[in-house]
Amino acid sequence: MENKHVGYLLLGISILVIIIIFMFNSVLKDIVRGSCTLAHGDATSCPMYQTINQQTSIALGIIGLLIIVGLVLIFSRPQTQTIIKTKTIKEKQEKKTYDLSSLRKEDRSIFNLIKENNTIFQADLIEKSGFGKAKVSRILDRLENRGLIERKRRGMTNVVVLK
Repeated sequence: MENKHVGYLLLGISILVIIIIFMFNSVLKDIVRGSCTLAHGDATSCPMYQTINQQTSIALGIIGLLIIVGLVLIFSRPQTQTIIKTKTIKEKQEKKTYDLSSLRKEDRSIFNLIKENNTIFQADLIEKSGFGKAKVSRILDRLENRGLIERKRRGMTNVVVLK
């Protein structure tokens, strides 16, 4: 749910609760007037009357905070700008073209495996290509010398990344 929708929802709930508070307040004052006039003679000097005013003030203060939070949510800007930027970066990366005409057949197959995954462990390349460890290592050396890929050491294996 967007921030604006949550803000409008909070404002609506706050207005509803304010109406309920005032209705409850008027009913309580009627009850206090009926019972306190018999005991004290005047409803305003009754301790229950002062308690009703304090409870109403506290409830309206809490509702005021909810209204402020709702307004902040309504007028805050959504953070979609960073998402748009990452999409354009991904589009630029996908548009790269590589000259593979001078590569051997097995070099191209390894390069295509790397290109499909963007980053892949060297052990996974060995498994997916069906070539031996030494052959994959030599192919990666040739691709790295041409500036097409880069190997980064990660523990006991290498991660192969497109350059």
